[in-house]
Amino acid sequence: MNGLNDKDVVESRKKYGSNEIKSKKRNTFLGLLIESLGDPIIRILLIALGIKTIFLLKDFDWYETIGIVIAIFLASFISSISEYGSEKAFDKLQEESSKVKCRVKRNNKIMEIKIDEVVVNDIVILESGDKIPADGIIVEGNISVDESSLNGETKEIYKEKNDTVFRGTVVYSNYALMKVNHVGNATFYGKLAEEIQEKQVDSPLKIRLRKLAQLISKCGYVGAFLVSFSYLFSVIVIDNGFIISEIVETITNPSEIIGHILYALTLSVTIIVVAVPEGLPMMITLVLSSNMKKMLKKNILVRKLVGIETAGSLNILFTDKTGTLTKGKLEVVEFISGSLKRYKNIEEIKKANLYEIAKLSLIGNNASSLEEGKAIGGNITDRALLMFAKTSLSIKKTKTVPFNSKNKYSITTIDDVNYIKGAPEKILPFCTSYYDDNGRVRTLYNKREINNFINEKTKQGIRVLVMGTYTNKKCVTLVGMVLIKDELREDAVSAVQMVKDAHIQIVMITGDNKETAYNIGKEVGLIESNDDLVLTSDELDQMTDEDIGEKLPKIKIVARALPTDKSRLVRICQSLDLVVGMTGDGVNDAPAIKKADVGFGMGSGTEVAKEASDIVILDDSFMSIVSSILFGRTIFKSIRKFIIFQLTVNLCAVSLSIIGPFIGVDTPVTVIQMLWINMVMDTLAGLAFSFEPPLKEYMKEYPKKKDESIINDYMMGEILFTGIYSSLLCIIFLKSSLLHSFFRLDDIYIMTAFFGLFIFIGIFNSFNARTNRLNILANLLKNKIFIMVLLLIIVVQLFLIYYGGTLFRTSGLTIKELFVMILLASTVIPVDFLRKTILRYKDQVGGV
Repeated sequence: MNGLNDKDVVESRKKYGSNEIKSKKRNTFLGLLIESLGDPIIRILLIALGIKTIFLLKDFDWYETIGIVIAIFLASFISSISEYGSEKAFDKLQEESSKVKCRVKRNNKIMEIKIDEVVVNDIVILESGDKIPADGIIVEGNISVDESSLNGETKEIYKEKNDTVFRGTVVYSNYALMKVNHVGNATFYGKLAEEIQEKQVDSPLKIRLRKLAQLISKCGYVGAFLVSFSYLFSVIVIDNGFIISEIVETITNPSEIIGHILYALTLSVTIIVVAVPEGLPMMITLVLSSNMKKMLKKNILVRKLVGIETAGSLNILFTDKTGTLTKGKLEVVEFISGSLKRYKNIEEIKKANLYEIAKLSLIGNNASSLEEGKAIGGNITDRALLMFAKTSLSIKKTKTVPFNSKNKYSITTIDDVNYIKGAPEKILPFCTSYYDDNGRVRTLYNKREINNFINEKTKQGIRVLVMGTYTNKKCVTLVGMVLIKDELREDAVSAVQMVKDAHIQIVMITGDNKETAYNIGKEVGLIESNDDLVLTSDELDQMTDEDIGEKLPKIKIVARALPTDKSRLVRICQSLDLVVGMTGDGVNDAPAIKKADVGFGMGSGTEVAKEASDIVILDDSFMSIVSSILFGRTIFKSIRKFIIFQLTVNLCAVSLSIIGPFIGVDTPVTVIQMLWINMVMDTLAGLAFSFEPPLKEYMKEYPKKKDESIINDYMMGEILFTGIYSSLLCIIFLKSSLLHSFFRLDDIYIMTAFFGLFIFIGIFNSFNARTNRLNILANLLKNKIFIMVLLLIIVVQLFLIYYGGTLFRTSGLTIKELFVMILLASTVIPVDFLRKTILRYKDQVGGV
């Protein structure tokens, strides 16, 4: 087989296409920027901006309008640049796959080419360690293949002439020639890559923000109506002393009434703008972006920002077994002698006279050497044996018969002694003797006991390999047995327990048989009672979606799973309004990863799986998934804390605007002061709340329901209680002669103190919003940014009070005046303490 010539290659590529896996075009930075403008809160800001612009010629407020523009730009820009940067980092990760090369026969010679250059009818040379570049059939030779990326199973698959091999799988051992049948998106790998291009459902955060936008819109419209009504009532009725004739005269005067109506509309627009939490989109972007960077340090690459928050809302998590809960590699966990004595490691064997014969049995394989603690060459079993032996002596092998899944044994001849190892059913029946622990050959009488031991271990999901020596194949001397297992990760049990404590259901999906899957599930802590269900793919296939939905809470493991099972389970869970997570590393996992609300791809997994994911777990650890969930919950809580803070301030501002005209209080803050207040409320406060620490206690809470409002009862109570108190405090301060007696009589000092009062109420209330604890300083030192931002606000505010001058309408206060103002503002803390105490008394602690 000489392969194709250059002309054949061109014609084949023209007819069947290239071997490149084509994915949808990535969004540009500009595209992401435009897409971010679809955020529900940003839409309200855009509407408010439009309304403000309409009043360009009538008392146009440049500062407020510029503030809205800045809020929209910063939120959209930070969001877009974070996601764009994340995608660039992901693209760099994916570039490694395009560098893989393979060897083909072309023009009567062997050539090395990139896998993207492979075409249909190419003859590809396959040897141990090669990644198969396309789908095709074996035309010469035989190989053992690792198809775990397709089916999730770590066992070797034997392939011989006319057998099909698939792109993305890896050759374990031997040599073969493959004729390419399908390339690029026509391969099994490629078809799955196409399937994952479909659009995902909206994230829980987007759904909640949409509902919040609707609520804020309604409140804004009601507030706008009330303030217009209060102003018109004041100027038409109150100012005319309730005298009917004068009221009628005002109404019938066109120029006067039109002027009042236009001003009322201007006030309405102001109220709508004040009611909208301008800083929320930017705060959400900040909190997602800042936590994305923290997570990268913990080996978690976030591809889509909302994926972080969604992880915190998970109700059910479908997890792969191999490489996620387990280490993803076979290890020898024990050596058992013919007398059934157990040795945990090679050091224990060295103490027995059995060592030399055991050592040669272990290292007599195709794994050539140990380099930097890693076994090189051979198949996965050979490398596991060499790692257990911890030595790679140079031994002369006169003959070798490699292991394959068809024969189920391998033979190595060293110094005229044949060392055989393989499946128990292939070797044990021929064992007539064994080496005892002193290295002496004895007659084997306990074969039944050995068989019982092997059966017991097999049921536990442990692979047993029998080793022996022979001169005559029908008379084998048993050296011993090695127990091989894909061990659980060191932190798997504790990580699973943390997810269960978070009231998230875990379902392990594996290609293993039911018995093996059950034992692993029990070992890792998934199986705890007889009610827990372990279902196979065949059993799932016989059940309706309704049946699965009813039994879902008890399902812990799906064994012998097929790719279609994963996608079906995700679909069923989403139909039940559950937030679904799916982890995986194989091509077979990709469609389900894409369909899930949040998909976790493994860093060592296939490019298709990572392409489908929202979050890539770079170290493949289940504990990193736990960290993602904790970060997600922390982010949602940070958003809620900020909403409490900002809506409390907004409620106070709107209340003053509505009630003010009735009590003879005009706008108590200037436009320039409002610009600084907006900066405190939006930018600086958003930054402060973006760095709240992830507390382990969050992993003890129940997940938030998918349709749960972003503002819960606890939040609404705090917003109304503190907002109303703050409004009353401000109104009393402006109207009370008693409070005025603590300040110099000039109005400039009263208004300076009011400006400071409003800012310091916000500062003190930020401590209330941070926690539902009575101790408002709890975990404060874990958010140093919060402390630094508040100190900055305090320093700037004091500077403005003493040096703001006519621009900020301030004049320096005396120490006594400053103390009284700060003391009044600080009363929001004991007032909120009282609210929290009452909630505890009623056993309604609640929280964000």
